[in-house]
Amino acid sequence: MLSATLCLAVPSAHAEDGYELWLRYKPIEASRADEYRAHTAELVAPALTPTQRVTREELQRGLQGLSGHVPRASERIASEGAIVVGTPASSRTIADFRQDLSGLGREGYIIRGIHSRGHAATMIAANEDIGALYGAFHFLRLLQTRQSLRDLDIREAPKVKLRVLDHWDNLDRSVERGYAGASIWDWHKLPGWRDPRYTDYARANASIGINGTVLNNVNSNALILTPMYLEKVKALADVFRPWGIRVYLSAHFSAPTEIGGLKTADPLDPEVRKWWKEKAAEIYRYVPDFGGFLVKANSEGQPGPQDYGRTHADGANMLADALAPHGGVVMWRAFVYSHEQPDDRAKQAYDEFVPLDGKFRDNVIVQVKNGAIDFQPREPFHPLFGVMAKTPLMMEFQITKEYLGFATHLAYLGPLYEETLKSDTWAKGRGSTVAKVIDGSLHAHKLTGMAGVANIGVDRNWSGSHFDQANWYVFGRMAWNPEASSQRIANDWVRMTFSNDPAVVEPVVDMMMASREAVVDYMTPLGLHHLMGRGHHYGPGPWVEGGPRADWTSVYYHRADRNGIGFDRSVTGSNAVAQYSPPVAAEFGDVKRVPEKCLLWFHHVPWNYPTRSGRPLWDELVHRYTHGVDEVKRMRGTWAGLEGRVDPERFEQIAAFLSIQQKEAQWWRDASIAYWQSINGLPLPAGYEQPAQSLEFYKALEFPHAPGNG
Repeated sequence: MLSATLCLAVPSAHAEDGYELWLRYKPIEASRADEYRAHTAELVAPALTPTQRVTREELQRGLQGLSGHVPRASERIASEGAIVVGTPASSRTIADFRQDLSGLGREGYIIRGIHSRGHAATMIAANEDIGALYGAFHFLRLLQTRQSLRDLDIREAPKVKLRVLDHWDNLDRSVERGYAGASIWDWHKLPGWRDPRYTDYARANASIGINGTVLNNVNSNALILTPMYLEKVKALADVFRPWGIRVYLSAHFSAPTEIGGLKTADPLDPEVRKWWKEKAAEIYRYVPDFGGFLVKANSEGQPGPQDYGRTHADGANMLADALAPHGGVVMWRAFVYSHEQPDDRAKQAYDEFVPLDGKFRDNVIVQVKNGAIDFQPREPFHPLFGVMAKTPLMMEFQITKEYLGFATHLAYLGPLYEETLKSDTWAKGRGSTVAKVIDGSLHAHKLTGMAGVANIGVDRNWSGSHFDQANWYVFGRMAWNPEASSQRIANDWVRMTFSNDPAVVEPVVDMMMASREAVVDYMTPLGLHHLMGRGHHYGPGPWVEGGPRADWTSVYYHRADRNGIGFDRSVTGSNAVAQYSPPVAAEFGDVKRVPEKCLLWFHHVPWNYPTRSGRPLWDELVHRYTHGVDEVKRMRGTWAGLEGRVDPERFEQIAAFLSIQQKEAQWWRDASIAYWQSINGLPLPAGYEQPAQSLEFYKALEFPHAPGNG
């Protein structure tokens, strides 16, 4: 493979097709170029280790693309405007600032203007090479977003230790809930062929601080743990290592019986425990920096410790003991529900995990979805975040938009992430936000993490649409700092991805910030949830009923009848509100105090219930559905006004996708309203259009080959 330096001279064969993501190092304006050249005349950066080499090459690549010149590579500062990059161990200049790096750990960095040997310079310094790489990407982001380089004094360190992408990729290259083509892992050609795309993947992740990747689906296949596949895993780990990315594997709990020849997978059985210890040791012989296991157990038919009368803690601790000698961790998912029909599926994770608080090993972190159901367009924060003080909890967000329009709908997820992370659990009084639970500061946990279900595939633009790249980007930035502003991150992404022209930045950021709320309105307004088509989750299906489980249907969740709609989770219903801290429970459980955006999540109310707009509930629902469609129309108009300011390739695809989104938003609105009218018998409020088709028409639609079933 050509080095990054040599590749600088090779023109792209795919102009503006989205492959470059947010790492488009396009020439800056002449008015800014002189300032940047003055601060980047010389590059003093070691290249003795793989991470040092990719750091220097990234700076060379970026500076050549942005300012039109590659700075002189020097061993020491020889002139004004040098960039000094490295660690105290690799740079004599940086060694003089060793004390300033205290508290930054191995991944933190400083970017600062200094004077050394009589010359002004910019220092990118860290305790270890990976921190210097992160600092280099931050420095290039300053240039990409046209920030001043004068008087720099930046000090950054991640607030979360494990910042991980979860790939729901299968060994046959299908992707569960994947909307960007096949899996990027070509298992058949590995380990012999290491696609350059793997390096580009690692580089993109490093640029936003992601430091881990789970290669395979949580609905896992035990074959991934066999030597044939471990050779392939090793090849990927070798590619990722210079970029600071460790690999993890989803482990199938019954692997000892499937590939180990044992008769049981009981976590307390000595032979099973021995098998996992030997398997862990084998994996580390292939991948010395292997991160550990992600486990989905006793959920949706997956095997687990409960099959043997054991607890989640028993299963997690068995694997943790096997990994502990090697420094590995277990990420044990809390997305569980039993075979028995529940009174409220939202309560099950709490019921199973709260009794186990404090019973997990130190190298176990429980991975909890942002909400208690399943990545819905809007959910209140998961109650587990407010109650498990003795157990590290890892946030699990979905980046791929399983319930928010797949790849064609513009739905920037930064506001969803921010809404969850800013939610106050009241676990230790006011201000006990989910972000403080996740970063460990609330309960003094050292093992912290955030995971995102990846939206990446083989499409040239990586994520199926250009705007879906922003969801990958904002996940990485908010995993680094869960208290970051999603709007500020959107601003950076637009500047790096499209243009620094305010006439582009401002309207596009406005579109992005309004987009998720628009989707909520035309799909699941006022706290409605789980109203999608069965199985593939494509399109509206509020009428879905029957089948093997009630809690796999829409009617289970909306509970609509002629008198009203909504799931009563107050003390008069399932009492799920009792799983929250008392101040939160009091708010959610009171129909007059609950945030209206979650009204129907927690309460069953009459169709004529007065909402805060002054409209009765039915009128408010129709208004919200219609408003969501109108917002998409507005986004289409905004984007159309940018023609000529955005390259034609991306402009045309985004315009086409917005057209698809408008049609499907109208479909969601019309089908939903038609169904509710069949239940409540109410006319539409004055001024609102009737659904375009009959309810029977919408119910008869079938999509046997909708993507993402995996």
